[in-house]
Amino acid sequence: MRFKNFFAAMLLVGFTLPVAHGADGDLLPAEVRVERIERSENNLFVTFQLDFTDLKLNSNREVSFIPAICAGDSSVTLPKVVVAGRNRYIQNQRKRRPAAGDVLTRSGGVVDYAVMVPYRKWMENSRLVIAEDVCGCGFSVLSSTSKEVAHIDLRELVFAPQWAYVVPAVETRKARNASGSAYIDFRVNRTDIDPAYRRNPQELAAIRDTIDMIKNDPDSRIDAVDITGYASPEGSYANNERLARGRTASLADYVCSLYDFPRELLHTSSVAEDWAGLIKYVEGSSLADREAILTLISDESIEPDVRDNRLRVRFPEQYAFLLREVYPSLRHSDYKVNYTVQSFSDPAKIAKVMKENPRKLSLHEMYTLAQTLPSDSEDFREVFEVAVRLYPDDPVANLNAAFTAMRFGDLGNAGRYLAKAGDSTSAVYARGIFAAMQGDYEAARRNLESVSTLPQAADALGQLREMGKI
Repeated sequence: MRFKNFFAAMLLVGFTLPVAHGADGDLLPAEVRVERIERSENNLFVTFQLDFTDLKLNSNREVSFIPAICAGDSSVTLPKVVVAGRNRYIQNQRKRRPAAGDVLTRSGGVVDYAVMVPYRKWMENSRLVIAEDVCGCGFSVLSSTSKEVAHIDLRELVFAPQWAYVVPAVETRKARNASGSAYIDFRVNRTDIDPAYRRNPQELAAIRDTIDMIKNDPDSRIDAVDITGYASPEGSYANNERLARGRTASLADYVCSLYDFPRELLHTSSVAEDWAGLIKYVEGSSLADREAILTLISDESIEPDVRDNRLRVRFPEQYAFLLREVYPSLRHSDYKVNYTVQSFSDPAKIAKVMKENPRKLSLHEMYTLAQTLPSDSEDFREVFEVAVRLYPDDPVANLNAAFTAMRFGDLGNAGRYLAKAGDSTSAVYARGIFAAMQGDYEAARRNLESVSTLPQAADALGQLREMGKI
């Protein structure tokens, strides 16, 4: 168990330590019964019983026993117990008084010992010992005649679960894509591209930048370029179909003229009228008669030309607005560059790629990097944060990010990640740990007991039971 006991109400109650006795240097009490070691805010209370029943001393002899609390090089001596034979006991009573707190007793008896000392931090993990002082030189930590009576452990009980990270599967083929939408301006009823016309310089540059970024990357290989052209719904469907197809072909020709791609790498398709884009806009708008317009434009049983005409006739003001403000954005060309990224195994290379372009990394590669970093470092945490941002719907990415968030005490993000971590055994275990960290020990118990075959879950349950939480 990796937890500690702080402000213990009672420690080692009824603990009994038998100790041999005999000749000088070996006269320690035959039995020490530790009853209580308790800490308040600033003091430590120690109560135990010393049994000298079997200790026989000459009438004129005495021996001192010195209790002490020790930890490493630190120690504090407690009031001593002086055991005396008959004559020596009487002499001590008549002629000299014991020092403050010291106990004088006859041999053959039992001493109930209680003391309070100022508490020091080092005492939270220390030893209670008793040393026999036969030479009158006092207590020594190194004394061969000292005996350990009890181990004092007043460290705080801290719930310390194991973080059961899941190793992500190896991505055998790292397929990626980069996509966008270009709004190429064509002259009325034309399908040929004029690179200098209106917004075309900026729109075409965006396509080139996307392709160049991948083409010039030594770690990537372009597999295909997909282009889909769309026309807006006004006018005849037949003409819009011709425009969408012809304009898509023109953009594909433009791309081929710039790069030495094999023609089969380019895949083209077209959508004559972008009704889906129109529906999406209207759904999020505050247009008058929005629901009636949505019912009309969503009805695929109505021919496109009829739909467009009814929209124009029934809702003339809204149609004029859509024609002016929305339809231009429905004339677009969507492009997607599909490419493959090589795999990385060297943590140094992975770290470099993560700084430059983490999208090239798989979950397994980022996990490999994390294993080389100190688990309490911000760099370690950042790896799992980046992983879940790049793969926001992946259960393993969310589960590992949740463990990391809990590790750093970030319960807000941990809960958000756990909601998308799936229902694997490891995810149920993580939810049990999360519940315990939130103080919901009943939910923690249910979750952990349901996966108690996991060693980590059994360990967590044991900790919670020892802490008295379940």
